[in-house]
Amino acid sequence: MAATGRKHLVRDFNHFITCYLCRGYLIKPTTVTECLHTFCKSCIVQHFEDSNDCPKCGIQVHETNPLEMLRLDNTLEEIIFKLVPGLREKEEQQELEFWRKNQPKENGQENLRCQRLGLPDVGGDGGDGDGDDGDGGGDDDYHRSDPQIAICLDCLRNTGQSGESTVTDLMKRFIRCSSRVTVGTIKKFLSLKLKLPSSYELDVLCNGEIMGRDHTLEFIYMTRWRLHGENTYPMVLEYRPRIDFG
Repeated sequence: MAATGRKHLVRDFNHFITCYLCRGYLIKPTTVTECLHTFCKSCIVQHFEDSNDCPKCGIQVHETNPLEMLRLDNTLEEIIFKLVPGLREKEEQQELEFWRKNQPKENGQENLRCQRLGLPDVGGDGGDGDGDDGDGGGDDDYHRSDPQIAICLDCLRNTGQSGESTVTDLMKRFIRCSSRVTVGTIKKFLSLKLKLPSSYELDVLCNGEIMGRDHTLEFIYMTRWRLHGENTYPMVLEYRPRIDFG
């Protein structure tokens, strides 16, 4: 006897693809590694501003920095985009509109000579040579079609760490890159430019707070940088030898 197929509706899967906190579809689904519960990235990070516990099961995620225990779930994100018609396009459009409205023009006095940083090749075309930093050279895209953001990478000194002398200032502190670049990629970029051993670990901070390796520059700008009215453009990220809090 032939099996009869059952047509499933999107709402049949809502339990798996909606956020416990906002009740909407998971946007940039992010999983807590301690308990494997998943939330919208913005929702769970905002929750961790006031609590170190998982909002769903109540387990303590981390004593001091729960953001370190978050991981993006790109596979689930793709599944949700395929299940919910038009969701991907809606989110991409909202992201572009946000950056058009919120990214100020560069201050002419700063005259940033920005490097390009692409995701596939961490080095991008932002070498320390004397060539022009314009778009004229090469055919590589370096994610220039993505919303772009300019950042300044400052070396944080006087941390009292034994490896402090190894971590120095970059020759060029200003870079321009995709707003979707993650802190993990920034760490790789710094390691390459500073010629650090592969085992050497760095902390990247914004406004004195350690940023998780899966945080994108877009997310840091929206949730950490622009909320402080006194902050100027470009966004400043600081780096230092990793501090182990135990």
